[in-house]
Amino acid sequence: MIELMIELTEAIKILKQGGIVIYPTDTAFGIGCRMDDSIAVARLFKIRKRPVSQATPVLVDSIGMAQKYLLSPLPTNVRHLMGRYWPGALTVIYPCRKDLVPPLVRGNGKNLGVRMPNHETALALIKGVGVPILGPSANFHGQPTPYSYAELDEELVKLADGVISGECKTGNVSTVVDCSLIHWKTIRQGAIKIDKGDIV
Repeated sequence: MIELMIELTEAIKILKQGGIVIYPTDTAFGIGCRMDDSIAVARLFKIRKRPVSQATPVLVDSIGMAQKYLLSPLPTNVRHLMGRYWPGALTVIYPCRKDLVPPLVRGNGKNLGVRMPNHETALALIKGVGVPILGPSANFHGQPTPYSYAELDEELVKLADGVISGECKTGNVSTVVDCSLIHWKTIRQGAIKIDKGDIV
């Protein structure tokens, strides 16, 4: 895997040009491309063998970036969740602007899962590209999630355009809260425990 290891500046260049990069986040290693490149998105789905009907989360570098792609105005509680738990291991699902989010990213639905990672490398990567990047874990669909560089599948690495090394502080998946429902609920319990008072 060493021959595919790249620096941050090179990774940003690859992503800007429509490439695919494996990178560390606070939760696990992710594999991503720029969200607004439909060809790159389709290639990523094919590489990971992910069902096209299954939406994929995206990573943002700020609440402001998330707001550009979600329907506005955001409810008070959504802004509260982002303000309290971001950056961090919380993925928020909410209706998005379908004109700005490729169908594959949202599973041909109306919602988008967004997260602001608490990881300097991941945040620098997103900021450098200037748009959200896809944030699924760096594994083939259905296979174990890699929480360290050593756990990356070499076959998957060969299919990417580069890998950034690093450490994942949390070593656990993100908590996922579906805020598109009238009664919002946690649909995956991960690294963050949401206080009951935060879900209304």
